[in-house]
Amino acid sequence: MFWRREGGPLDFKTNSPMAWLQRIIAVVVVAAVIAVMFRLAAPQASAEVAAASDELPDPLKAGWQDEQVCALLQETDDVRALRCTFAPGVGHERHFHAPHFGYILEGGTMQITDVSGTREQETPAGATWVSDGVDWHEALNIGDTTTVYIIVEPKGAPGE
Repeated sequence: MFWRREGGPLDFKTNSPMAWLQRIIAVVVVAAVIAVMFRLAAPQASAEVAAASDELPDPLKAGWQDEQVCALLQETDDVRALRCTFAPGVGHERHFHAPHFGYILEGGTMQITDVSGTREQETPAGATWVSDGVDWHEALNIGDTTTVYIIVEPKGAPGE
C-alpha cells in the first residue's frame, strides 16, 4: 500500500508538503471532533447549571476582590476561549461553568470549594479536563506559584 510505504507520498515521518498537509488535516479533524463533542454534551448539561447561571457570574465575569482574573482570548460564533491567571493568594469568586474544556498552562495548588466541600487540588502543567458544567465553585491559589488555565466553552451552552 503506497500510503504505508516509508518514503512514500503519504509518509508522516517526512517534512514533505504532503506530510505537512496531512498533519494540518489531522489537527482540523481533531478540532472538529472536539467541537462536535461539545455540541452534543451541551443539551445534556444539568438543569442546575442553567439555574445557577441566573444567579452567579460565569468565569469571565467572576473576579477576585473587584479585579478580573480571566481574560477573553478568542471568541467566535461557536466558541470562546479564556485565560485565567491566579497569582499566589488570588482566587476566583463563586461562579458557575457551562460545559467546557480546560488546559493548565502553569500549575500550582488550588483550594476549591463546591457543593462537595473544600479540598486542595494540585494543578499540574499540561493537564487537561472536560466538564459537563459546574453548578458553582470558588477557588483560591494557596501555592507559591502563579497558575494559569485556558478554558474553552462552546457557545449556546446552558447558562449563556
